[in-house]
Amino acid sequence: MRLVSVISALIAVLITIAFFSWWAMKDWWVFGDRPFDQVQWITAQPSDAQRCYRGAMAYDLKTRVLRPGIPREMVTAILGRPTWEDFQQIEYDLGHCLWDTHGLSLQFNAENRLIRARIVQH
Repeated sequence: MRLVSVISALIAVLITIAFFSWWAMKDWWVFGDRPFDQVQWITAQPSDAQRCYRGAMAYDLKTRVLRPGIPREMVTAILGRPTWEDFQQIEYDLGHCLWDTHGLSLQFNAENRLIRARIVQH
C-alpha cells in the first residue's frame, strides 16, 4: 500500500511540473511560429481554416518588436488600428487560439510609452 502512495505522489509531482512548465512556455510554443510581418498582421482575417489568424506572430511582436518605451503612436503605425482601446491600454485580436479567444494587450504609461506587452486569454 505504501508503494502505491509513493507512486501516486510521484505521478502528481510530475504532472504538476509538466503543467507549470507548459504554462511558463505556452506563449512561445503556441504564439511563436512566425516572425512578425506587418502586411500579414494588418491584412489578416479570421476564417474557418485560420481561426488563430494573428497568433503565430504574437510572441515575436511581444519580445522583439514592441520594446518598453516605444511611443503609442509608433505602435499604432506598426500594428494598425487596435481592436479595443482605453486611455492607457490597447488590445489587438489574435483570434481563437488553443481553446479560447486571445489578444495582444499593450499597456502604456501617462506619457504614452509602452510599459508592457502580454498575450491575454478571454
